[in-house]
Amino acid sequence: MSSSLAPLLEAVALVQDSWADADGGADLSRAQLIAVNNALGVLRRTTDAVHAEVAAGLARESRRELGPDSLARQQGFRSSAQLIATTTGTSTGDAARLVKLGEATARRTNLLGEVLPAKFPVVRDAMCRGRIAAAAADAIVTFLDRVLLRVGRSVAAEAEELLVEKAAGLSLDEVRKLIARTEAHLDPDGVAPREDELRARTSLSMFQRDGMLHLNGAFAPDKAAPLLAAVHGYVSAEFAAKRDGRDPAAADADRRPLGQIQADALVHLAEHDLSCESTGPLNGATVVVRVDLEDLEHGTGYGLIDGTDQPVSIGTIRRMAADGGVIPWVCGADSEVLDWGRTRRLFTPAQRLALAERDGGCAFCGLPPQMTKAHHIRWWARDTGPTDLTNGILLCETCHHLIHDNAWDIHIDGIGTRAKVWFLPPPHIDPKRTPRPGGRARTELIA
Repeated sequence: MSSSLAPLLEAVALVQDSWADADGGADLSRAQLIAVNNALGVLRRTTDAVHAEVAAGLARESRRELGPDSLARQQGFRSSAQLIATTTGTSTGDAARLVKLGEATARRTNLLGEVLPAKFPVVRDAMCRGRIAAAAADAIVTFLDRVLLRVGRSVAAEAEELLVEKAAGLSLDEVRKLIARTEAHLDPDGVAPREDELRARTSLSMFQRDGMLHLNGAFAPDKAAPLLAAVHGYVSAEFAAKRDGRDPAAADADRRPLGQIQADALVHLAEHDLSCESTGPLNGATVVVRVDLEDLEHGTGYGLIDGTDQPVSIGTIRRMAADGGVIPWVCGADSEVLDWGRTRRLFTPAQRLALAERDGGCAFCGLPPQMTKAHHIRWWARDTGPTDLTNGILLCETCHHLIHDNAWDIHIDGIGTRAKVWFLPPPHIDPKRTPRPGGRARTELIA
């Protein structure tokens, strides 16, 4: 246990140091708020590591075969999970997941009493050092357990190292996206069965209450793709209209929240389908499916749909192609110019497709391509930047202003659609200006 306590004590000291000059949260400066928040993040992650190890010990001392000597029963609980849930104020399900994580990352002993390495030592080490939280570690461990028999221990060990390395600094949603792409890469034959499970859960319920219609839906990736593209396109068009033709300070300015605009988008789609008279802008909305031509021809591998996290099978892609038609696009072919230099100011549709292939959407926050614009890294007017892929990047409006207003720098490593995007924070955010990965490289397995 001492190996886990040392980082925990260091994290506590870090919180104390960052809080030392302030008397309560209300008195913290901006720099102190960031410092305390970062320190609390480290503290929470290291606490998770210790708690997972303790949970594994509680489960070991509360196993059923101990009968009345079970530690949980002696304390008045049915199981170790109930004991943990009661003492920490969490749910029994969360406590059970913590126990499972502790058992997967704790050191083991064989029948001779010899100490063995943890089942997932890389995850354990990252948790003990405060690099990943319990929720991310649990998602990784659950995934590795699921694919271990199919891919073998050596491949699973490589996946463990890669996932832990990339998961540090990602949100839980981004870790789940990373895991989904990794699973499709390691086990492409398993994509179709997982799709069948998702289709079986597809549903839409409707009921009226308090004078309003309530919708609750769940859609498989191929069914969600056109819905997402249309709604995002409508929302993007509304935001563009706000920017281009409306005064945000005016009394009649549209200040509706995103949820209301998305509701209007769904109504618009229904009205258009019923009458074909109520037309409105969808800001070029379309469904973009990404797949290797060789995989499509041979029926192997998998593909990705812009705006959805779950990879889809080749069979699904072929059905979508049959329904909507396929436009072949070869990045960099002689028939299409992708680098225009200073001869054009605006990025072409082909260039946007190439940038979407590289960035996957907003390269900074991950919004889908339909909600982004192609921007010059070195400005066209001020810096005489060319309209080339190496000088282009997809950003949503919010991130575009955030980057320029706060003096972030952008670096493109490599050329073409497999280039990697890096964001360099300004010195007042990070004095070392440590590059942060952007684009698809954050959550996907790309070269």
